[in-house]
Amino acid sequence: MHLDVQDLRNFYYRSTLGRAAQASIRGRLLDFWPEAKGQTVLGYGFAAPLLRPYLPEARRVMALMPAPQGVMPWPAAMPNVSVLCEETLWPIETGLADKLVLMHGLETSDSPTELLEECFRVLGPGGKAMFIVPHRSGLWSRSDRTPFGYGRPYSQGQLEAQLKRHAFLPERHQHTLYQPPSSKRFWRKTANFWEKLGGQLSFVLSGGVLMVEATKRVQAPSGPGERVRAKSGLRVLEGLAAPKPDTARARHLEPPKPDTARARHLER
Repeated sequence: MHLDVQDLRNFYYRSTLGRAAQASIRGRLLDFWPEAKGQTVLGYGFAAPLLRPYLPEARRVMALMPAPQGVMPWPAAMPNVSVLCEETLWPIETGLADKLVLMHGLETSDSPTELLEECFRVLGPGGKAMFIVPHRSGLWSRSDRTPFGYGRPYSQGQLEAQLKRHAFLPERHQHTLYQPPSSKRFWRKTANFWEKLGGQLSFVLSGGVLMVEATKRVQAPSGPGERVRAKSGLRVLEGLAAPKPDTARARHLEPPKPDTARARHLER
């Protein structure tokens, strides 16, 4: 079940809690990917709030928004780069993307298998994807006052297992949003404290959002055909491996030598 784009925009751009969540998640994303100079960066779902730092130097930035969610113009006061698309049929060439960010896309999808296949298709060889989902044991997935309270929350093991089944190789992960999902003044003023504390005690505290970085895994080509082993051009040590001649057999095959003393007697 996709949320409406208007609700997502109001949360991330017009509420104190949403702006705090945006800043926290975007900060962790920049820790993973500090720059994308000359690269193509795609966002799917409602990843637009995270893509702004890449606009100045990236070769291309596009925010793909699924049709059930709806689309909004983005970024404000700049040429629009947001695109309305089908959930599992993106208007993107195969292998075009260098980086891909999914937020509010995977957990709300009715066809997660087909969606991951589309993610795999648009990524170039060695391309990286960041999957941002509600954490199953976090507070944010238990509150329907934020967008992370909708859809299917994931544990780290569940998400990584699903990515591996679709030829992605999970490499790094990060938890964030340790602050409570509350708009009350006290929690907003102490938000930075909770984020720092959660980062130091991540083995005890559970963040509300799970971020997993995965690489597109390209399989070695397999199929019919004959493997040919090329000969080495190095011939310096070739003689060491040559078999030694059989000395006894060689003597047997040599013609008998003439008796020199008998030959001299006959000559006289």
